[in-house]
Amino acid sequence: MADGEAAVLAIDGGNSKTDLALVGSDGTVLASLRGPGASHEDYGIDGALSRLADMIRMVAEKAGIDDADLIAPHISACLAGADLPEEEAALTAALAAGGWSESAVAMNDTFAILRGGADAPSGVAVTCGAGINCVAVAPDGTTARYLAHGTMSGDWGGGLGLAQAVMWHAMRGWDGRGPATGLGPAAADHFGLASIRDVAVAVHKDTLGEAELIQLTSVLFAVAADGDPVARSLVDRQAAEVAVMAAAAMRQIGMTPEGVTVVLGGGVLESRDPLLLAAVDRHLATAAPGAVARVLDVPPVAGAALLGLDYVGAPAAPKLRLRACYRPGP
Repeated sequence: MADGEAAVLAIDGGNSKTDLALVGSDGTVLASLRGPGASHEDYGIDGALSRLADMIRMVAEKAGIDDADLIAPHISACLAGADLPEEEAALTAALAAGGWSESAVAMNDTFAILRGGADAPSGVAVTCGAGINCVAVAPDGTTARYLAHGTMSGDWGGGLGLAQAVMWHAMRGWDGRGPATGLGPAAADHFGLASIRDVAVAVHKDTLGEAELIQLTSVLFAVAADGDPVARSLVDRQAAEVAVMAAAAMRQIGMTPEGVTVVLGGGVLESRDPLLLAAVDRHLATAAPGAVARVLDVPPVAGAALLGLDYVGAPAAPKLRLRACYRPGP
């Protein structure tokens, strides 16, 4: 395969958006595209693949690939909602049947966070976006992961979980069932409403939905930065959950934490709130001594591409070049 020829078609599939990158064998990004969500949870596998097919054709055209059915030798797809091995297998088979590549691998999107932030395919990743998830991969490839189905699978936090906790504490502070907190006035002000009760009523009437509620994470961080004890307790609880997920995943596969990179991804963690990150470091030092947290500094599609370059046996230089393509310059 000559330098500059397409080697990997990388896909990072979220619930609301999909990023694609066609990557050359030398690590250069030949073409990229951001499209709408194509989750199999929303559209079924056939519907998701139909939406992906349109985006794949578009990114191929951007790269000047017009006539060939084969877009790249390998497809590396990291997809939200691919939480079970059988779901990954079904999505892999569907991608392979598309005829766009010689090989394909679909896996959960947390693996893209890990590969994007770690210097090797092994390590730990915790993603804290709308929800929360974690994966650990040992140097021998042994993997630990979570169901990530929310409360029913033992998870707490992420943008939606934090927003619900903000509302719970704010309402109790407002009506006297709990300690006073600045979360209520700040949340009401954020939405231009008179009180936290009005926010709760707006949620009840579907005037405010999950997409709006998730914005309360920024309110939480601002109130916590002002010293509010209730807000700070929520930030600390989220940090403790990040650390305990990482530490438990390492224990499950007998992974010694010393020197292990714990990649932090997703909107909540990538916001780089200083209180949150300091608390993660503090809890991680207790739960997994020697592990080092690192905030993801490339988009997840880069992690999917790096997994693809690993799969095709690319040397180190193209991987470094790929990272350089995505990292901001001076």
